[in-house]
Amino acid sequence: MSNITKKQLQQLRKQYPIGCVVKLISMDDFFAPKVGTLGKVFYVDDTGTIHVNWDNGSTLGVVFGVDKIERID
Repeated sequence: MSNITKKQLQQLRKQYPIGCVVKLISMDDFFAPKVGTLGKVFYVDDTGTIHVNWDNGSTLGVVFGVDKIERID
C-alpha cells in the first residue's frame, strides 16, 4: 500500500494530467521500458501510480516514490 497523502495525490494528478507526455528516467522493474522512452499518461490511481501508454507498447505504471518520470511540455 502506498503512503501517499491526499494532498500529494492532488498535486500528482495536477502535475501529470491525462494526455500529458512523459519521459522515463528510471523504473525499478525488470520489464521496464528503456530509459528515455516516451509515453502518454492515461490515469493516476488512488495509490499515486501513474499509468502510462508507453511508445513501445507497454502500459507499466510509474510507482509513486519509486520510479521517476519527467513531464515533456
